[in-house]
Amino acid sequence: MDERLIDGVGLWCERLTSAHASGRPVLFLDRDGVIVEEVGYLARREDVRIVDAAAVAIRRANELGICVVVITNQSGIGRGFFGWDDFDRVQHRISELLALKDAHLDLVVACGYHPDGIGEFCRADHPWRKPNNGMVMAAASCLKADLSCSLMVGDKVIDLEAARASGIGTGILVRTGHGAAEAHTLETRRLEPMKVSICNDASAIGLWLNEIS
Repeated sequence: MDERLIDGVGLWCERLTSAHASGRPVLFLDRDGVIVEEVGYLARREDVRIVDAAAVAIRRANELGICVVVITNQSGIGRGFFGWDDFDRVQHRISELLALKDAHLDLVVACGYHPDGIGEFCRADHPWRKPNNGMVMAAASCLKADLSCSLMVGDKVIDLEAARASGIGTGILVRTGHGAAEAHTLETRRLEPMKVSICNDASAIGLWLNEIS
């Protein structure tokens, strides 16, 4: 069994480096629509397109020694559209393309469970599936992160809800991916005390990095 599939079915946790936050902030990123262009159930490595602004921000975080973590729901796996092998190949391609821009990820956490999943993947409200905070808390424990000073960047409100439930201090909703539509449903008061902003793309991460560096 693949040791990265930590429950043997629907929970993926992969360390890509040996880095630890050691009480420092962490940069949490949703994947589709934030790091890579949204294509709808990304299952093929040839369909991976890196969002340039995200690559620049990830490289800057790397330079500052800030751990970068992917937190991603993968309902396509739960629904049977593709498998963890496909997910792995896509992730490998993402790492290849980021490396070309002198950037890297430190940890990837994914949840394949879904209320409409097939077989063992059918779970109505799995604690790892966003907007629940299981993935964030697992990553924080692994890296020993200071969540209160950390940042979550997503293109959906559920990304920020997971962050809020985890005690993350700052959230950004980007307008890439699903973000342009999701921005109309965002009620920032519901996410207090987390500081929330809506930005065009991941370039806004630079401001947060400047504040913590």
